[in-house]
Amino acid sequence: MAEVHGFCDERFAAVREAFEEHLDDGMDIGASCAVYADGEAVVDLWGGYLDEDRTASWSAETIVNVWSITKTMTALCALMLADAGELDLSARVARYWPEFAAAGKREVEVRHLMGHTSGLAGWTAPMTVEDLYDWEKATGLLAAQEPWWTPGSASGYHALTQGYLVGELVRRVTGQSVGRFFAEQVAGPLDADFFIGTPALADSRVAPVVPPEHPARISKADAPLASRTFLNPLLPAETSRSTSWRRAEIPAANGHGNARSVAAVHSVLACGGEARGVRLLSAMGCERVFEEQSDGKDLVLGVPLRFGMGFGLAGELFPGGPRTCFWGGWGGSMVMADLDARVCMAYVMNKMGSGIVGDVRGASLVQALRSGSA
Repeated sequence: MAEVHGFCDERFAAVREAFEEHLDDGMDIGASCAVYADGEAVVDLWGGYLDEDRTASWSAETIVNVWSITKTMTALCALMLADAGELDLSARVARYWPEFAAAGKREVEVRHLMGHTSGLAGWTAPMTVEDLYDWEKATGLLAAQEPWWTPGSASGYHALTQGYLVGELVRRVTGQSVGRFFAEQVAGPLDADFFIGTPALADSRVAPVVPPEHPARISKADAPLASRTFLNPLLPAETSRSTSWRRAEIPAANGHGNARSVAAVHSVLACGGEARGVRLLSAMGCERVFEEQSDGKDLVLGVPLRFGMGFGLAGELFPGGPRTCFWGGWGGSMVMADLDARVCMAYVMNKMGSGIVGDVRGASLVQALRSGSA
């Protein structure tokens, strides 16, 4: 039996059981899971190991690269600026970033970036992993680039580019990088152990990710937009183990945290903008998440998706109530917030599952949560 630490309110015993099962049967090596209800922690669990050889235990302070969960943190920064009247989600991007108007993008709006509908799912120019560490190059190429489809007409998952696009707007509006803005305006006030650009002092607490046993195969012939998005640059999961990756700000993919910190941040959204005495958004500012930007087969991922402002919305892929939002990270990490129930849950792990979209571990934890809170 795996040794699981932390606490779990008896109402959510099913969550603990599912979490333990994943560790016991080898689906997980090391992981953490947290639930906040009415803004307070009711589940905070961790267990397993930092490495495949199971030589070092996952601790309460262990953090890990959560991949695309980082996108929701970046989106919250933009939503805060919108709520403060500093960023108009319906304005043209070029209002804040004049260079972006090039190559037929004059009419592209901020909401198109938030909802993955801008047509800039990847870079047309060749990119290397090292180019991801060069903010000016990554954003400059996107500003000069022609969209791959008519902006606003459909979603096409902006796997890496969304963080640079939204992050550059944060920089243009505030004068701060998105990592610094997040640290000062979100993580700091909430005492959340999450970083977009991880400092050296946190290196010793980072669990290296374990790459998927069977990586997803992307065919250029069968999925041309997916191949253009995910293969330029080709990004092996092992890249996240490097110091260069951790230090950079890649606001769609290199956030580091644990389930406690991810859930702590999203508890503010789940509770209408305020939790534990910290208000980041107004109630109306939270509702903007549910302004639907697309609903249909995603051009990159090839699955049915509903996108709101920076989050996936409940639908065919992720059932839920009308005020439920979510997103997942490559390999299996996930976060879900239900504003009607005032509940949010997060799960992060080091053993990456196969595939790009969805993972049975996160799905079973959400199911367990719903069974306990029904």
